[in-house]
Amino acid sequence: MSSAAAVPTAPAERSWLVYALATVGLWGVWGAIAGISAERGFPETLVYCVWALTMVPPALIVLAKSGWRLDKDARSIAYGLTIGLLGAGGQLILFYAVTRGPAYLIFPVISLSPIVTIALSLVVLKERTGRLGALGIVLALIALPMFDLSLSGEVGGLGWAPLALLIMLCWGVQAFFMKLANNTMSGESIFFYMMLSGLLLVPVAWTMTDFTQPINYGADGPWLAGGIQMLNAVGALTLVFAFRYGKAIVVAPLSNAGAPLVTAVLSLLILGAVPGPLKIVGLVLALVASVLLAIEPEAADETEANFDGEIA
Repeated sequence: MSSAAAVPTAPAERSWLVYALATVGLWGVWGAIAGISAERGFPETLVYCVWALTMVPPALIVLAKSGWRLDKDARSIAYGLTIGLLGAGGQLILFYAVTRGPAYLIFPVISLSPIVTIALSLVVLKERTGRLGALGIVLALIALPMFDLSLSGEVGGLGWAPLALLIMLCWGVQAFFMKLANNTMSGESIFFYMMLSGLLLVPVAWTMTDFTQPINYGADGPWLAGGIQMLNAVGALTLVFAFRYGKAIVVAPLSNAGAPLVTAVLSLLILGAVPGPLKIVGLVLALVASVLLAIEPEAADETEANFDGEIA
């Protein structure tokens, strides 16, 4: 094990929930306002570039607080870049996927990425949870597609389907590796490599941008995007530490179901957007699932045992 990695201790056993709820809150607010930048003429590919830059400050801050201890062994670098490239690469594929098919079908498929994380965690990490946690996981997985699923509209071909499945796979595997890497390296190092990976793909996003179209470079363009994407970046940081102290089979569905719940509530309160019947069912299921996952007593009690079974 790398010397920089700190094994979670008993006083921190419930900290996974604090970090997970922080991610839910940050991503929930981000989700409610993320579309503003594109609506005001700042393309999503450039939003990606701005997001990659917003990853830099929190990465340097937490690394500085750790005494600039960066895990530099081959395994840590491989883990860190794998996590970062899976996340950032999935985002870039998403930009292309939405040009090939309807978002109302693509996002429900992507939202099922926790299935991949849970399957890998059960088989490889041997993670388990109690009955309440299991019920919460099932309800969360049922609720997730309902947030975006629409039963109307034209499909417009199925070229988007393999792309959506690829994104789901990328993000599901990313979450698994995030948990796996936390066993042998520090959370600060993981996030540093995630930041580095995001920056490495900036040229790709730049070349995907259609500069023949008008682009808003004003204050409500890149600067507004920067403020919005900072919520995304800090949420990614807290997610790393949620996986560090908690089980992947609990953290993944909680964060993926909880964030859309917050987004929907904020959209209702701020924008007056009334969700349809299907989304209301999804909101209720997500709320119940989030509560069950949060109060599941075994979610923290067995974390120590999971680290004892660390994979070399």
